[in-house]
Amino acid sequence: MLRSAGAVIAGYFVFAASAVLLFQLSGQDPHADLPFTFKLASTIWGVVFALVGGWLAAHVSVRRPAAHAAGVGVVIAAGALLSLVLDPSGARWSQLSALAVMAPCAWLGGVLAARQRDR
Repeated sequence: MLRSAGAVIAGYFVFAASAVLLFQLSGQDPHADLPFTFKLASTIWGVVFALVGGWLAAHVSVRRPAAHAAGVGVVIAAGALLSLVLDPSGARWSQLSALAVMAPCAWLGGVLAARQRDR
């Protein structure tokens, strides 16, 4: 059980740390209305690191790799929902992209890791 929790935490940490790094280095506010090109680039960035986080969770876990990656996706989605509820006045693009695209990509990272493991 501890390894399972650690797998999900590690996967989410990869995703969250990459997001913090992106917005800190770019000087952009993730809750501001930003240019379309930045929104697209940051969504792609989030997709890549959600995939990596899901992949990592799947590899750290002993059993059920896709389920652990889905756990990372659930945490990503929960954070996005919480952000939407706590700050309904800001721009919602980052939270909506996390819900619609990034969270499912975390699960996909686990599916890819499971296929890699089965070879």
